Amino acid sequence: MGYPMARNLRSKIPSSDTLYIHDVNPTICEKFAAEFKGVEIAPDVRELAENAQTILTVLPEPRHIENVFADMLRPPTLRTDAPNTQERLFIDCSTIDIKTSREVANATHSTKQGYFVDAPMSGGVVGAAAGQLTFMIGAEQEIVPRVREVLSMMGKRVVHLGPQTSGLKGKLANNYLLALNNIATAEAMNMGVTWGLDAKALADMINTATGKCWPSEVNNPVPGVVENSPASQGYEGGFGTALMLKDLKLAMQAATSAGIIPELGMHAKDIYTAVEGQEELKGKDFSVVYRYLGGKNTDKLQGLGQQ
Repeated sequence: MGYPMARNLRSKIPSSDTLYIHDVNPTICEKFAAEFKGVEIAPDVRELAENAQTILTVLPEPRHIENVFADMLRPPTLRTDAPNTQERLFIDCSTIDIKTSREVANATHSTKQGYFVDAPMSGGVVGAAAGQLTFMIGAEQEIVPRVREVLSMMGKRVVHLGPQTSGLKGKLANNYLLALNNIATAEAMNMGVTWGLDAKALADMINTATGKCWPSEVNNPVPGVVENSPASQGYEGGFGTALMLKDLKLAMQAATSAGIIPELGMHAKDIYTAVEGQEELKGKDFSVVYRYLGGKNTDKLQGLGQQ
Protein backbone atom coordinates (compact mmCIF):
# COMPACT_ATOMS: atom_id res chain seq x y z
CA MET A 1 0.00 0.00 0.00
CA GLY A 2 2.91 2.32 0.60
CA TYR A 3 3.79 2.73 -3.08
CA PRO A 4 0.41 4.11 -4.25
CA MET A 5 0.14 6.23 -1.11
CA ALA A 6 3.52 7.80 -1.83
CA ARG A 7 2.54 8.29 -5.47
CA ASN A 8 -0.61 10.19 -4.52
CA LEU A 9 1.34 12.24 -1.99
CA ARG A 10 4.04 13.19 -4.50
CA SER A 11 1.44 14.25 -7.06
CA LYS A 12 -0.26 16.64 -4.63
CA ILE A 13 2.49 18.26 -2.60
CA PRO A 14 4.15 21.38 -4.07
CA SER A 15 6.73 20.57 -6.73
CA SER A 16 9.28 22.55 -4.73
CA ASP A 17 8.98 20.13 -1.80
CA THR A 18 11.17 17.05 -1.57
CA LEU A 19 9.68 13.66 -0.76
CA TYR A 20 12.14 11.50 1.16
CA ILE A 21 11.48 7.76 1.04
CA HIS A 22 12.91 4.71 2.76
CA ASP A 23 12.02 1.03 2.61
CA VAL A 24 13.72 -2.22 3.58
CA ASN A 25 13.47 -3.13 -0.12
CA PRO A 26 15.85 -0.73 -1.93
CA THR A 27 14.56 -1.83 -5.33
CA ILE A 28 11.13 -0.38 -4.56
CA CYS A 29 12.70 2.94 -3.58
CA GLU A 30 14.80 3.03 -6.74
CA LYS A 31 11.77 2.31 -8.90
CA PHE A 32 9.77 5.07 -7.22
CA ALA A 33 12.58 7.63 -7.47
CA ALA A 34 12.99 6.84 -11.17
CA GLU A 35 9.28 7.31 -11.77
CA PHE A 36 8.85 10.68 -10.03
CA LYS A 37 10.77 13.93 -9.74
CA GLY A 38 11.43 15.59 -6.41
CA VAL A 39 12.14 12.29 -4.64
CA GLU A 40 15.23 11.41 -2.62
CA ILE A 41 16.05 8.02 -1.16
CA ALA A 42 17.11 8.19 2.50
CA PRO A 43 19.68 5.50 3.37
CA ASP A 44 18.11 5.06 6.81
CA VAL A 45 15.14 6.30 8.83
CA ARG A 46 17.30 8.59 10.96
CA GLU A 47 18.40 10.62 7.93
CA LEU A 48 14.84 10.71 6.65
CA ALA A 49 13.63 12.15 9.95
CA GLU A 50 16.50 14.66 10.01
CA ASN A 51 15.40 16.17 6.70
CA ALA A 52 11.61 15.93 6.87
CA GLN A 53 8.98 18.06 8.55
CA THR A 54 6.26 15.42 8.27
CA ILE A 55 7.14 11.73 8.64
CA LEU A 56 4.66 9.00 7.66
CA THR A 57 5.22 5.42 8.79
CA VAL A 58 3.35 2.34 7.55
CA LEU A 59 4.69 -0.87 9.05
CA PRO A 60 3.33 -4.40 9.65
CA GLU A 61 3.83 -5.04 13.36
CA PRO A 62 4.46 -3.30 16.72
CA ARG A 63 8.11 -4.40 16.84
CA HIS A 64 8.77 -2.66 13.52
CA ILE A 65 7.37 0.59 14.86
CA GLU A 66 9.42 0.28 18.04
CA ASN A 67 12.63 -0.28 16.08
CA VAL A 68 12.02 2.53 13.57
CA PHE A 69 11.19 5.10 16.23
CA ALA A 70 14.12 3.98 18.37
CA ASP A 71 16.37 4.83 15.40
CA MET A 72 14.64 8.12 14.63
CA LEU A 73 14.52 9.37 18.22
CA ARG A 74 17.88 8.13 19.48
CA PRO A 75 20.20 10.74 21.06
CA PRO A 76 21.23 13.30 20.14
CA THR A 77 17.86 14.85 19.36
CA LEU A 78 16.95 15.47 15.74
CA ARG A 79 18.47 18.66 14.38
CA THR A 80 16.17 21.58 13.67
CA ASP A 81 18.47 23.69 11.51
CA ALA A 82 17.20 22.18 8.26
CA PRO A 83 14.33 24.05 6.54
CA ASN A 84 10.85 23.46 7.97
CA THR A 85 11.88 21.01 10.71
CA GLN A 86 11.01 23.12 13.74
CA GLU A 87 7.72 21.31 14.40
CA ARG A 88 8.00 17.76 13.16
CA LEU A 89 4.86 15.74 12.76
CA PHE A 90 5.07 11.94 13.05
CA ILE A 91 1.99 10.24 11.57
CA ASP A 92 1.86 6.48 12.06
CA CYS A 93 -0.59 4.77 9.71
CA SER A 94 0.21 1.26 10.97
CA THR A 95 -2.30 -0.95 12.75
CA ILE A 96 -0.58 -1.93 15.97
CA ASP A 97 -1.49 -2.45 19.62
CA ILE A 98 -2.58 0.48 21.77
CA LYS A 99 0.18 0.03 24.35
CA THR A 100 3.02 0.26 21.81
CA SER A 101 1.49 3.30 20.13
CA ARG A 102 1.13 5.08 23.47
CA GLU A 103 4.73 4.30 24.42
CA VAL A 104 6.10 5.58 21.10
CA ALA A 105 3.95 8.72 21.40
CA ASN A 106 5.26 9.33 24.92
CA ALA A 107 8.86 8.90 23.74
CA THR A 108 8.29 11.37 20.91
CA HIS A 109 6.64 13.98 23.10
CA SER A 110 8.90 13.61 26.15
CA THR A 111 12.01 14.19 24.04
CA LYS A 112 10.30 17.20 22.42
CA GLN A 113 11.13 15.95 18.93
CA GLY A 114 7.69 16.48 17.48
CA TYR A 115 4.02 15.54 17.59
CA PHE A 116 2.91 11.92 17.27
CA VAL A 117 -0.42 10.91 15.74
CA ASP A 118 -1.91 7.44 15.33
CA ALA A 119 -3.69 7.36 11.98
CA PRO A 120 -4.49 3.79 10.86
CA MET A 121 -6.30 3.49 7.56
CA SER A 122 -9.01 1.49 5.87
CA GLY A 123 -9.65 0.84 2.19
CA GLY A 124 -7.05 -1.70 1.19
CA VAL A 125 -4.77 -1.68 -1.83
CA VAL A 126 -7.61 -0.60 -4.11
CA GLY A 127 -8.42 2.37 -1.89
CA ALA A 128 -4.75 3.34 -1.66
CA ALA A 129 -4.34 3.29 -5.44
CA ALA A 130 -7.46 5.41 -5.95
CA GLY A 131 -6.66 7.85 -3.15
CA GLN A 132 -9.88 6.77 -1.44
CA LEU A 133 -8.56 5.63 1.94
CA THR A 134 -10.27 6.47 5.21
CA PHE A 135 -7.93 7.53 8.02
CA MET A 136 -8.92 7.28 11.68
CA ILE A 137 -6.79 9.63 13.76
CA GLY A 138 -5.95 10.01 17.43
CA ALA A 139 -4.53 13.48 18.12
CA GLU A 140 -4.94 16.65 20.11
CA GLN A 141 -7.42 19.02 18.52
CA GLU A 142 -4.89 21.77 17.78
CA ILE A 143 -2.90 19.66 15.29
CA VAL A 144 -5.87 18.01 13.58
CA PRO A 145 -6.04 20.57 10.70
CA ARG A 146 -2.40 19.95 9.84
CA VAL A 147 -2.84 16.17 10.00
CA ARG A 148 -5.99 16.34 7.89
CA GLU A 149 -4.23 18.41 5.22
CA VAL A 150 -1.53 15.75 4.81
CA LEU A 151 -3.75 12.68 4.91
CA SER A 152 -6.36 14.16 2.57
CA MET A 153 -3.77 13.93 -0.19
CA MET A 154 -4.02 10.14 0.07
CA GLY A 155 -7.58 9.56 1.22
CA LYS A 156 -11.17 10.66 0.86
CA ARG A 157 -11.95 10.92 4.57
CA VAL A 158 -10.04 11.75 7.74
CA VAL A 159 -11.99 11.03 10.92
CA HIS A 160 -10.78 12.50 14.22
CA LEU A 161 -11.90 10.11 16.97
CA GLY A 162 -10.24 11.74 19.97
CA PRO A 163 -6.83 11.98 21.68
CA GLN A 164 -3.83 9.78 20.93
CA THR A 165 -4.67 6.03 20.56
CA SER A 166 -8.29 6.85 19.60
CA GLY A 167 -7.58 6.22 15.92
CA LEU A 168 -6.22 2.77 16.70
CA LYS A 169 -9.17 1.92 18.90
CA GLY A 170 -11.54 2.80 16.05
CA LYS A 171 -9.48 0.83 13.52
CA LEU A 172 -9.34 -2.28 15.69
CA ALA A 173 -13.11 -2.19 16.18
CA ASN A 174 -13.55 -1.79 12.41
CA ASN A 175 -11.21 -4.65 11.52
CA TYR A 176 -12.78 -6.93 14.11
CA LEU A 177 -16.08 -6.42 12.30
CA LEU A 178 -14.41 -6.85 8.91
CA ALA A 179 -12.88 -10.17 9.95
CA LEU A 180 -16.30 -11.48 10.96
CA ASN A 181 -18.11 -10.05 7.92
CA ASN A 182 -15.61 -11.73 5.62
CA ILE A 183 -16.29 -15.16 7.09
CA ALA A 184 -20.04 -14.60 7.06
CA THR A 185 -19.93 -13.43 3.42
CA ALA A 186 -17.87 -16.46 2.41
CA GLU A 187 -20.35 -18.80 4.11
CA ALA A 188 -23.38 -17.07 2.57
CA MET A 189 -21.88 -17.08 -0.93
CA ASN A 190 -20.93 -20.73 -0.55
CA MET A 191 -24.51 -21.52 0.44
CA GLY A 192 -25.91 -19.79 -2.63
CA VAL A 193 -23.44 -21.32 -5.09
CA THR A 194 -23.97 -24.79 -3.60
CA TRP A 195 -27.74 -24.33 -3.89
CA GLY A 196 -27.27 -23.59 -7.60
CA LEU A 197 -27.60 -19.79 -7.56
CA ASP A 198 -25.58 -17.67 -9.93
CA ALA A 199 -22.83 -16.09 -7.83
CA LYS A 200 -22.99 -12.66 -9.49
CA ALA A 201 -26.77 -12.53 -9.24
CA LEU A 202 -26.60 -13.49 -5.58
CA ALA A 203 -23.96 -10.83 -4.85
CA ASP A 204 -25.97 -8.16 -6.69
CA MET A 205 -29.02 -9.02 -4.62
CA ILE A 206 -27.10 -8.98 -1.33
CA ASN A 207 -25.57 -5.61 -2.20
CA THR A 208 -29.01 -4.04 -2.57
CA ALA A 209 -30.35 -5.74 0.54
CA THR A 210 -29.59 -5.85 4.25
CA GLY A 211 -26.62 -8.20 3.93
CA LYS A 212 -24.49 -5.64 2.09
CA CYS A 213 -20.97 -5.16 3.48
CA TRP A 214 -17.46 -4.45 2.19
CA PRO A 215 -16.60 -8.14 1.67
CA SER A 216 -19.79 -8.68 -0.33
CA GLU A 217 -19.56 -5.54 -2.46
CA VAL A 218 -15.87 -4.69 -2.93
CA ASN A 219 -13.90 -7.79 -1.96
CA ASN A 220 -16.32 -10.58 -2.75
CA PRO A 221 -14.64 -13.93 -2.04
CA VAL A 222 -16.02 -15.77 -5.08
CA PRO A 223 -13.71 -15.59 -8.12
CA GLY A 224 -15.20 -13.60 -10.99
CA VAL A 225 -17.90 -11.79 -9.03
CA VAL A 226 -15.87 -8.58 -8.68
CA GLU A 227 -13.49 -7.89 -11.53
CA ASN A 228 -9.88 -7.32 -10.42
CA SER A 229 -10.63 -8.31 -6.83
CA PRO A 230 -8.04 -10.59 -5.19
CA ALA A 231 -10.45 -13.53 -5.52
CA SER A 232 -10.51 -12.96 -9.27
CA GLN A 233 -6.71 -12.89 -9.36
CA GLY A 234 -6.07 -16.21 -7.66
CA TYR A 235 -6.47 -14.50 -4.27
CA GLU A 236 -3.19 -12.66 -4.84
CA GLY A 237 -2.59 -9.15 -3.54
CA GLY A 238 -5.08 -7.51 -1.25
CA PHE A 239 -4.97 -7.92 2.52
CA GLY A 240 -3.19 -11.07 3.61
CA THR A 241 -4.79 -13.55 5.99
CA ALA A 242 -1.81 -13.22 8.35
CA LEU A 243 -2.42 -9.47 8.65
CA MET A 244 -6.13 -10.02 9.21
CA LEU A 245 -5.32 -12.53 11.92
CA LYS A 246 -2.87 -10.06 13.50
CA ASP A 247 -5.49 -7.29 13.59
CA LEU A 248 -8.12 -9.64 14.95
CA LYS A 249 -5.82 -10.71 17.77
CA LEU A 250 -4.98 -7.07 18.56
CA ALA A 251 -8.68 -6.20 18.72
CA MET A 252 -9.43 -9.17 20.96
CA GLN A 253 -6.50 -8.31 23.22
CA ALA A 254 -7.72 -4.72 23.58
CA ALA A 255 -11.28 -5.92 24.19
CA THR A 256 -10.20 -8.38 26.86
CA SER A 257 -8.17 -5.71 28.65
CA ALA A 258 -11.35 -3.61 28.82
CA GLY A 259 -13.38 -6.47 30.29
CA ILE A 260 -15.12 -7.38 27.02
CA ILE A 261 -15.44 -11.01 25.91
CA PRO A 262 -15.16 -11.16 22.08
CA GLU A 263 -17.36 -14.22 21.61
CA LEU A 264 -17.43 -14.40 17.79
CA GLY A 265 -13.81 -13.36 17.53
CA MET A 266 -12.65 -16.51 19.27
CA HIS A 267 -14.07 -18.74 16.56
CA ALA A 268 -12.97 -16.38 13.77
CA LYS A 269 -9.40 -16.50 15.11
CA ASP A 270 -9.43 -20.29 14.87
CA ILE A 271 -10.62 -20.12 11.26
CA TYR A 272 -7.97 -17.63 10.11
CA THR A 273 -5.30 -19.61 11.98
CA ALA A 274 -6.38 -22.75 10.15
CA VAL A 275 -6.31 -20.94 6.79
CA GLU A 276 -2.73 -19.83 7.43
CA GLY A 277 -1.90 -23.42 8.33
CA GLN A 278 -2.77 -24.70 4.85
CA GLU A 279 0.15 -24.29 2.46
CA GLU A 280 -2.04 -23.75 -0.62
CA LEU A 281 -3.95 -20.94 1.11
CA LYS A 282 -1.21 -19.36 3.21
CA GLY A 283 -0.22 -15.83 2.18
CA LYS A 284 -3.34 -15.25 0.11
CA ASP A 285 -5.86 -12.43 0.49
CA PHE A 286 -8.07 -13.01 3.51
CA SER A 287 -11.08 -13.62 1.25
CA VAL A 288 -9.50 -17.03 0.54
CA VAL A 289 -11.37 -18.18 3.63
CA TYR A 290 -14.09 -18.94 1.07
CA ARG A 291 -11.92 -21.76 -0.26
CA TYR A 292 -11.16 -23.01 3.24
CA LEU A 293 -14.89 -23.22 4.00
CA GLY A 294 -15.42 -25.38 0.93
CA GLY A 295 -16.39 -22.69 -1.56
CA LYS A 296 -16.18 -23.86 -5.16
CA ASN A 297 -16.05 -22.10 -8.49
CA THR A 298 -18.90 -22.32 -10.95
CA ASP A 299 -18.61 -23.07 -14.65
CA LYS A 300 -18.63 -19.34 -15.38
CA LEU A 301 -16.08 -18.31 -12.75
CA GLN A 302 -12.33 -18.71 -12.75
CA GLY A 303 -10.07 -18.74 -9.72
CA LEU A 304 -7.78 -21.25 -8.12
CA GLY A 305 -9.50 -24.15 -9.85
CA GLN A 306 -12.14 -26.64 -8.84
CA GLN A 307 -11.72 -28.44 -5.55
